[in-house]
Amino acid sequence: MIKENYNKILATVPAPARLIAVSKTKPIEDLQEAYEAGARLFGENKALEMRDKHQSLPEDIEWHFIGHLQTNKIKYIASYVSLIHSIDSLNLLQAVDKEAAKHGRVIDCLLQFHIASEETKFGLDMDEARALLGSEDYKALQHVRIVGVMGMATNTDDMELVRREFRTLRQYRDELKEQFFAQNADFKEISMGMSGDYQIALEEGSTLVRVGSSIFGARNYNIPVND
Repeated sequence: MIKENYNKILATVPAPARLIAVSKTKPIEDLQEAYEAGARLFGENKALEMRDKHQSLPEDIEWHFIGHLQTNKIKYIASYVSLIHSIDSLNLLQAVDKEAAKHGRVIDCLLQFHIASEETKFGLDMDEARALLGSEDYKALQHVRIVGVMGMATNTDDMELVRREFRTLRQYRDELKEQFFAQNADFKEISMGMSGDYQIALEEGSTLVRVGSSIFGARNYNIPVND
């Protein structure tokens, strides 16, 4: 069913938007089945779990870190991660830059914004993002590249609220593009939309949708994760 689910959802994601198979808590066998269906972008939210899966699966996979990232865990993903979606502070960005330098890499990152009504979600507001991007500390970084924004909508059945939140995130991306990245073609990504709302996210301009349960089934919380 994973292969069938993946291809069914992929058919609803028009280019240039891309589908990330969110594989957190799923066993290697499930990821392998999605890979055989054509999936090459996988999303994880635990650094050690992602490290272990990276070591066991084909090298052409793009690994996307989509969870809250602790600075002491960056070292486990810095050598191979394709995109970190969850940069919510200058301190975290500096820590990523430091680890990327050890591997001679430039790591692509997204600024995570708090767009939901729930206070429990992480993320910047626009004033914080402008302060970060305008700071001399940020300008000194050489091993990270900000390529867009990420956000999580409110967990609700009110799809109009979700749509407004996604629209807000796109406006944030557009405003930052104009103010800080006008000459930078790489700053274009909007990571928003999950299994229950990704189609609305696509309508509002998402370029990266993060779909897990609709591909792999319900999340398994029982597997051991040393993270």
